[in-house]
Amino acid sequence: MGFEQLAELRDRLRAEKQQVQQVQQVKTESAKPQKRKAPPKAKPREQDPTVEAIWRLQKHFPLAFPVNPAPKVPLKEGILKDAEQHLQLLGITGEQLKAGIAAWCRGGRYWAAMTENAPRLDLQGQPVGVVTAAQALHARQQARRHRAEARRNQAKAKAPADDKAAESVVQPSAE
Repeated sequence: MGFEQLAELRDRLRAEKQQVQQVQQVKTESAKPQKRKAPPKAKPREQDPTVEAIWRLQKHFPLAFPVNPAPKVPLKEGILKDAEQHLQLLGITGEQLKAGIAAWCRGGRYWAAMTENAPRLDLQGQPVGVVTAAQALHARQQARRHRAEARRNQAKAKAPADDKAAESVVQPSAE
């Protein structure tokens, strides 16, 4: 390669480098984030004390209070007394704890877990007993009652809407 060819190559590389730098400079200028207004600080939502109690139970005792979609597990009889010993750790009141455990044990997921001979767990997730046949039967009855009540409530909610629609069709317009 001669000197003229090397000089030409050098000039071409310099020109390419300059073009690349200009493109990068334009990109960085356009990519500068525009100043946004700071989002208003979210006010801490006041949460239902029962929901708060359940959340804290799930956080501190995940084996006894598994997070959905994991199935619930039958709890030890007298679990409330055990949990009351941990009120300070949980940071909730006794009333909140009672309401949280009551809500936890009232519902389809819990009743579905209450099958005969299923192990009952303490706060640490250790089996300490089993569900008896009578308890399993009671859970099935509770689930059945709950479903029937939900259907009745749904029918009641639907009925007034149907009545209003029927009244508007029946009443002729006065013209």
